[in-house]
Amino acid sequence: MFCGVHLTDPAVAVPTLGLIDALARVGVGEHAARSTVSRMLRRGTLERRRQGRRIVLSPTPRARAELAEGGERAWRSPVNRTWDGQWTLLGFSLPESRRADRHLLRSRLLWAGFGMLQNGLWVAPRQVDVEALLQRLDVLDHLKVFRAQVAAPTHVPDLIDDAWDVATIARGYEQFLDRWDRPDPLPGAPDDLARQLWLLAEWTLLVRSDPGLPVEYLPADWPAVRAEHVALRLRTRYEAGAAAIAAGLVERLDTPGAASR
Repeated sequence: MFCGVHLTDPAVAVPTLGLIDALARVGVGEHAARSTVSRMLRRGTLERRRQGRRIVLSPTPRARAELAEGGERAWRSPVNRTWDGQWTLLGFSLPESRRADRHLLRSRLLWAGFGMLQNGLWVAPRQVDVEALLQRLDVLDHLKVFRAQVAAPTHVPDLIDDAWDVATIARGYEQFLDRWDRPDPLPGAPDDLARQLWLLAEWTLLVRSDPGLPVEYLPADWPAVRAEHVALRLRTRYEAGAAAIAAGLVERLDTPGAASR
């Protein structure tokens, strides 16, 4: 979360100790933090950059694009008030030998708000650019994608119940409200940077499990409505303080350019 908020500028990087400091604020020990940094370097999420004689860290271009996409997804309203009645349907068939690709495909579909209607058939309550979503996976030739409306004898509430666990989604928002909808959330956190990182991490995980179902088919007291107001208010409340603290951890690169080997 720190990288996705405070390292969006390609000309800004963070020393390893600065990133360890940020992680320590949310309870990550030094050994675990160093292991996390090493793993992110191996996976191509972070890269080393030279700053004088020192080495600092920044997201790779691919990771920065993915972080931007994730940030947009996290703060897109989960409350679907203007549904046009259209669904995106996606069917796929991959052989058993491509089990890893099936796993990646399902992960991306869940991230985009799809639910599994039945084996090999997924549905989302909005228009989805499937080509853009799955462009990095070698699966497009194995897909069939449609835009459709529900027709009798199918009913929208039944379709929603078949594809999503609405009670579990609601419970996630209720737990979020229990934790954050109070005058002084996380009073034990050391500062606004810690509170910001906790908020973003929890909210992102929460909305990843919410496909944005049409609100007219959800309970009248759907907790996502209140949770969204709380999340947006706290996001604004912590922004300035968190940015000031983060500014003391990151550095502007003297000569932005290629990664260090």
